Amino acid sequence: MTTQPFTAKKQQCKVTGLILSWVVYLAVIGLLAQERHWAGALAWLILVPCVRWVLFGYFPRISRFLGYGRVDDVLPAPLSPARVAVTFYSFFSCPFCPIVWQRLEALQKEMDFTLQKIDVTLKPQLLISKGISAVPVVEVGDNRLVGNATSEQLAALIGLARLPEPSSLQPVRVA
Repeated sequence: MTTQPFTAKKQQCKVTGLILSWVVYLAVIGLLAQERHWAGALAWLILVPCVRWVLFGYFPRISRFLGYGRVDDVLPAPLSPARVAVTFYSFFSCPFCPIVWQRLEALQKEMDFTLQKIDVTLKPQLLISKGISAVPVVEVGDNRLVGNATSEQLAALIGLARLPEPSSLQPVRVA
């Protein structure tokens, strides 16, 4: 019997794993079609996306049973405006991406930042060129969070990049 505490998997999706899952999905369809097993190909074509859709819908409730731990969240109480640009990178079949996106949208209403979503499903080289191998990614200036992040973590990241309010800027005399 071990006395080590249970460690959950990282709450992120490796881009290579996501790409590989779609390659396998398409390869199985191709194999079934080549073997002229049309019923199997049709079932695979329909059932796999349905299972993924159900997984996405119930993921927050079942994530701990899949080894990822809980993905619960609470909006942090004191939030001040942060007029910054936030970039969110997502991949179509990552179950953490919609969770983080919803948190960002809720924070945007409170913190008044601009939010851009970039889907890297068909352009993973964009992340790879930045040295990022997993999604979701939230980028604010030179800072980024990779993986599932709580609203508190996201608010802290966004708050780091906050620009001073125009009223607090001191005029500078140029000689």
